[in-house]
Amino acid sequence: MPDPSLELQKAIVARLRADASLTALVAGRVYDAPPVNPTFPYVTLGEADVLVQRADSYDGSEVSMAVHGWSRAVGFPEVKRIAAAIRASLHEAPLVLADGERLVDVEVTDNRALRDPDGLSSHAVVSVRAFTEPT
Repeated sequence: MPDPSLELQKAIVARLRADASLTALVAGRVYDAPPVNPTFPYVTLGEADVLVQRADSYDGSEVSMAVHGWSRAVGFPEVKRIAAAIRASLHEAPLVLADGERLVDVEVTDNRALRDPDGLSSHAVVSVRAFTEPT
């Protein structure tokens, strides 16, 4: 059985890298893991949880994943624009999964903006929830 979070991650990265509105904000810098000294602003994929959902005639998963936006601009405006672009790109997006998984639904459930402990960065966390099932 494939890991639905891996298939969702691949689809999210592809979608965000192809999104013109987000690309205009982060110059295409969407990473699974950022380089050691990244150029700001950028987006990273974060933690993921998979809840298996099984019934007599159903074998699916609920996948929760965080997408992080990072900025070094003063205040929250830039990172909030990044979060809004991520939300617009992913909420109810027609993502195509591979390796035996099918997307049933995807939604952005919330997002928050915070100051990073480094004292220099602003950080947005966008929470995504998807329901998948095997094909």
